[in-house]
Amino acid sequence: MASIEDIVVQPPHTVTWLVHIDRSMWIGGVSGLMLQALHPLAMRGVWQNSDFRRDPFGRLHRTADFVGRVTFGSPAEADEIGRRVRGIHRRLRFDDPGTGRIHRVDDPELLLWVHCAEVSSYLSVARRAGLGLSDRQADRYLAEQRRSATYVGLHAEDVPGSVAELDDYLASTRPLLRVTPEAVSAVRFLMWPRLPAGLRALTPGKPAYFPFGALCYYALPGWARRMYGVLPEVPPGAVTAALRAFRLVMDTLPEHVHDRAFMPATRAMLAASRERLGAAGYDMAGGLRGLTDPRRWPSR
Repeated sequence: MASIEDIVVQPPHTVTWLVHIDRSMWIGGVSGLMLQALHPLAMRGVWQNSDFRRDPFGRLHRTADFVGRVTFGSPAEADEIGRRVRGIHRRLRFDDPGTGRIHRVDDPELLLWVHCAEVSSYLSVARRAGLGLSDRQADRYLAEQRRSATYVGLHAEDVPGSVAELDDYLASTRPLLRVTPEAVSAVRFLMWPRLPAGLRALTPGKPAYFPFGALCYYALPGWARRMYGVLPEVPPGAVTAALRAFRLVMDTLPEHVHDRAFMPATRAMLAASRERLGAAGYDMAGGLRGLTDPRRWPSR
């Protein structure tokens, strides 16, 4: 019989599973994009090489697909998407008008910033929204995420593997960050996005999206919000309460309804994961999220 490591990249007993299956990931994902945008070169690379301005949801969907595959996918699926992402990044370049230099999208320093901003956001939002993780579990999450970083071309040993290491990295990087016009535009897009052509029929309901976008903004670290200054500050307790309420509401959605927010390819990958886990003896009555309960794991 295949071991669990042959079935999914990050098994149900990992902290990564707990964090990435949590419904607060939607807030963490968008907030992570806002944080990433503060790095001028990283933002310029996105601005010049993507259709972010026309389809801001596209990048979120692609990020969700990547994170899903390197968490719930099989090792083969994770290897395949890693090769695809590295191949795309290897070909892309962007220019810095301030210096006249041409930069590679796969510059390790930029990849490291994107990774650290992302996992920092996932972890901080999940804990604040009510996912009870100990400090030791938080360290384990970041250590596990070193593997995810290798799929984009980073070396595991170069990636922060604990909260202390991540805090040190963010502190050392802050002097490089600044609010560029592109960053402000990105944050405004994420709070008030232009709907893709296929969703234009939902335009009358667009104002209902703003509270979500604003909550993603308020989930940013205080220093990042102060840099942006896009919205007035609100009491931290109100933000925490809103994050917990969002998580509670999202937890009421059945898994098959929740998963409709993903791309079809992502949904197919998750369905295949459920099938493999069920065949391995896991109780899939509660879906992938149900496997946060060890009682649903096969007896060893």
